[in-house]
Amino acid sequence: MRHFVIAGLLIIVVTFLTYFGLNAAHLMPVEASAQSLPIDWMWDLQVKAMSFLFALIAVPMFYSLVVFKRKKNDTTDAEHIEGNTRLEITWTIIPLFVVVLFAYLGAGNLADTIRDSPDAMIVKVKAFQWGWNFEYPDYGISTLELYLPVNKAIHLKMESSDVIHSFWVPEFRVKQDLVPGRVTELRITPTLSGNYKVRCAELCGTGHYKMEQPVVVVDKAKFDTWIAEQQVLAAQAAATPEGRGQKIYESYCIACHSINGSAGNGPTWRGLFGSQVELADGTTVTADDTYILDSIQNPTAKVVAGFQPMNFKYEAAGITVEQLNDILAYIKTLK
Repeated sequence: MRHFVIAGLLIIVVTFLTYFGLNAAHLMPVEASAQSLPIDWMWDLQVKAMSFLFALIAVPMFYSLVVFKRKKNDTTDAEHIEGNTRLEITWTIIPLFVVVLFAYLGAGNLADTIRDSPDAMIVKVKAFQWGWNFEYPDYGISTLELYLPVNKAIHLKMESSDVIHSFWVPEFRVKQDLVPGRVTELRITPTLSGNYKVRCAELCGTGHYKMEQPVVVVDKAKFDTWIAEQQVLAAQAAATPEGRGQKIYESYCIACHSINGSAGNGPTWRGLFGSQVELADGTTVTADDTYILDSIQNPTAKVVAGFQPMNFKYEAAGITVEQLNDILAYIKTLK
């Protein structure tokens, strides 16, 4: 009995030390959404369970190695012990009960995180290789950064134009895949003003590592001001073909093509129009209207030397033929 008491006390001590040690490591980022509260509560409960299970396994093992090790020159056989049916039933039923309990608690947490709000603001999210675009249908604008008002329920309706992506803001905790051909949904209620980043949590190609964009949570007054500014900018951009082309570039093309002369996953657009372009097959073409439009519509037909063929499908991204001409007009301004 003495050994059981000592081992039991050691299990309690190691459990607490393990739990507080893991908490001190700050494994989770700051809580910044209403959904993070039940998720972090569930996580904390699991850390406590893991700390106890670790102690329950490690303490008896090391205690036995130290206390019951074979004495020097002891060559006798160890005591033969038969199986214990009562013990085996106990350690089967208790874990089963714990697993069912965690499943029940997890289902409740999931219901809390996906519960809709009738006054939620809808934001449409478009993912593509390799960037994000955010549309606010109630305000008629689209941007490259996700601006959200604090303490306001947000209903994200998300689509992918090419491959599977995954929307993830670590401070919000929740995560959701974006699947081509489907609209997936995610509900967020930001509770902490600040600057965050949305990241793609699904390996989606060579540019996956840089598929992140700003998420800004502000109070309602600052959000309303930002909306008004974006509406003015959208109206100005819509007035000219090159302005519309710039908005399309910022929404879909910026992930691969720079406008400052630096190389990315694709060639820069700076000084492109009218230049001589060397192709991967050794030939050279002039970057005129026909070449640029053909390269957007069929990016694998004339691959620029030093770059890999791209698989961008402008129709799948929702870009019209008229908008292709707007892009061309914008490229002509990049001298």
